[in-house]
Amino acid sequence: MAEEARSLEDLKDVIAEGGNDAVVAEDTVPAEPQIDEHGRAYATGKRKNAVARVWIKRGNGKITVNGRDQEIYFARPVLRMLLQQPLETAERVNEFDIVATVKGGGLSGQAGAVRHGISKALTYFEPGLRPVLKANGFITRDSRVVERKKYGKAKARRSFQFSKR
Repeated sequence: MAEEARSLEDLKDVIAEGGNDAVVAEDTVPAEPQIDEHGRAYATGKRKNAVARVWIKRGNGKITVNGRDQEIYFARPVLRMLLQQPLETAERVNEFDIVATVKGGGLSGQAGAVRHGISKALTYFEPGLRPVLKANGFITRDSRVVERKKYGKAKARRSFQFSKR
């Protein structure tokens, strides 16, 4: 028992002296930006059944979705606000031109997919923005999808109407 107590005290001394410095040093090393030969960062964003391919580069804040301006493609202001959230959080509004192509899902899912893609592309362009975007939940893919219909049910969970006679 006395030997175990000494070994625990020795471990406490090692931890107090900074035995975990190697682990801390690895976490603080900034990642390299992933930028192609055209000066763009690319990322894929997903939400529900929508998949968005997003390219960002330095510019004046123009956002193009499937070859159309964001005001035309996403007519509802709430959907356009979703696209601006990562840029506002990172304080990079009107600094990047964004080109996105989206397939699948509806407009709400597509807007969420583009937002996810913009967030990931920002972290590839400027790796220092990752902690800010991750803290606000923009990097995490929202995995909620529509539940499938089951046999013997009217919908995914709703039963058929009961009839006594």
